[in-house]
Amino acid sequence: MTRTIELKNDLYAELFGSYDGNAREIERAFGVRLFTIGGGLQVSGEESKVDTVVKLIENVVAVLNEGLSVDKDKMLRYIELASEGRSEEILPLASDVKAVTSTGKRIRCLSAGQKDYADAIERHTLTFGIGPAGSGKTFLAVAAAVTAFRKSDVSRIILTRPALEAGERLGFLPGDLKDKVDPYLIPLYDALKELFGVEATARLVERGAIEVAPLAYMRGRTLTNAFVILDEAQNTTREQMKMFLTRLGNGCKMVVTGDITQIDLPDKSRSGLIEAVKVLDGVEDIAVCRLKSSDIVRHGLVRRIIKAYDEKREGEADKRTTPSRE
Repeated sequence: MTRTIELKNDLYAELFGSYDGNAREIERAFGVRLFTIGGGLQVSGEESKVDTVVKLIENVVAVLNEGLSVDKDKMLRYIELASEGRSEEILPLASDVKAVTSTGKRIRCLSAGQKDYADAIERHTLTFGIGPAGSGKTFLAVAAAVTAFRKSDVSRIILTRPALEAGERLGFLPGDLKDKVDPYLIPLYDALKELFGVEATARLVERGAIEVAPLAYMRGRTLTNAFVILDEAQNTTREQMKMFLTRLGNGCKMVVTGDITQIDLPDKSRSGLIEAVKVLDGVEDIAVCRLKSSDIVRHGLVRRIIKAYDEKREGEADKRTTPSRE
């Protein structure tokens, strides 16, 4: 089957990408062939695949018509959406600005999973973001916190995480409380500095609008009118997680992030994050978002590394559950 899509001449280069890289990815993913002919683009292949590719290209063209760029990495994400029958989500994904950095750069989600997660944070009081390294779960949480702060929805941002694996033994580290916990909050600080700027972040920390607090010091507090982020939550115990979640006060929004494949607790089954998502999944005003390796926005090799480790872990699990034939 062959279908033709009419295209403006100035869109071909942007659609096809550098050295026709975008076009090659589409052909490889769907087993179709793309040809330029006259004033249009021909798509040839299986009928169902052709229909999918036509919808993909039409939606990518809509993105280009909005003045937005489509590089190879973005095209790969749009291809994934199209393969799931979700091509209509491409334009909303590309055009939805979630935050603006101190230099005016617009922050957009780069995958459907990220957008679902960011939207869940906006709609819910408590959101769990679970996913592999590089999937944007921490950065998007900080971006949401900064946006809420700028809109005066909250008066402060509170960052916390288990400081030293399960134990949080901070006493031997030099300096005051902030000095002790700062090394463990570098990813959060990096995101804040990108969004607020280095000097503005320092001023906000100094006046207490941004607060860093080790999880062990949260007990007994009631957190009101604040955006609270608990990072690396896979390393909380069940007791710590329950203690943290019950700090929630009026006007407070919480985001809990973690990667359940990187638990440092001696007894991994006692992770507070694992228990919390089981107990609280389905509770009103709580969202549980699970990001995947396809949501990773670091170097493409990171996705392949995560996939390889996942496959190894699944293979080991299969061996443990396969009954012996001896």
